[in-house]
Amino acid sequence: MSMISKVYERMLEKNVRRGEIPEHVAIIMDGNRRYARRRGLPAYMGHFFGSKKAEKVLEWCREIGVKVVTLYAFSTENFKRSEEEKRKIFDLFKKEIERLLNDPRTHRDRMKVRVVGRRDMLPDDVLRAVEEVERETANYSKFYLNIAFAYGGRQEIMDAIAKILLDVKNGKLSPEDIDENLFSSYLYSSNGYERVDILIRTGGEQRLSNFLPWQSSGGITYFLDVYWPSFRKIDLLRAIRTWQSIVGRYYKHTF
Repeated sequence: MSMISKVYERMLEKNVRRGEIPEHVAIIMDGNRRYARRRGLPAYMGHFFGSKKAEKVLEWCREIGVKVVTLYAFSTENFKRSEEEKRKIFDLFKKEIERLLNDPRTHRDRMKVRVVGRRDMLPDDVLRAVEEVERETANYSKFYLNIAFAYGGRQEIMDAIAKILLDVKNGKLSPEDIDENLFSSYLYSSNGYERVDILIRTGGEQRLSNFLPWQSSGGITYFLDVYWPSFRKIDLLRAIRTWQSIVGRYYKHTF
């Protein structure tokens, strides 16, 4: 990073910290494979670089004061990819989950880790790693990391509806009890997961790819024409600044 960029980043962060900080930032980490191909590397290597960037972005979010981060790591549609690429992604995901479990920062920052998605689609060894990190961080509540893996937004809504209907059938719920708050409690996770303030997508695509349709309805979507491994702290700060300007205009015009 050039000296000018460093100075700009510091000024931007100082400005952002003066305003309201979003509670929940969700990210579609797009562009890993294209990043690798552009450098003459196998496509799966992009996921390695992407995982390192995710680790860095979590640090930035904690420093700024964001409380909840949800990362889109692997969708249900991604299961259509080649067996070799899926195997490499599963291996990398397991290693990253184990790293989170053993990372002193996870416990120092009391970060609760949750994996949201269709667990029945995960390999057994990956599922065991997921369950272990969730068990070890279950009582943490200072910072929340949700990793959307084997995730599909419409499937999440359908799963919630099925659970609600079953509870109504079994007499645990009355139809009159059903409202937005109750529905949100039937989603894959909680602790702020129900409402997204900023949804960021890298990679140049301007679509949501079935990511958090219920949760992101009240927030803003911020698209970037940059591959995920090249995502910078400046990009994160600009997204937050954009959200702050919209929040400021909203409150200005509603009083």
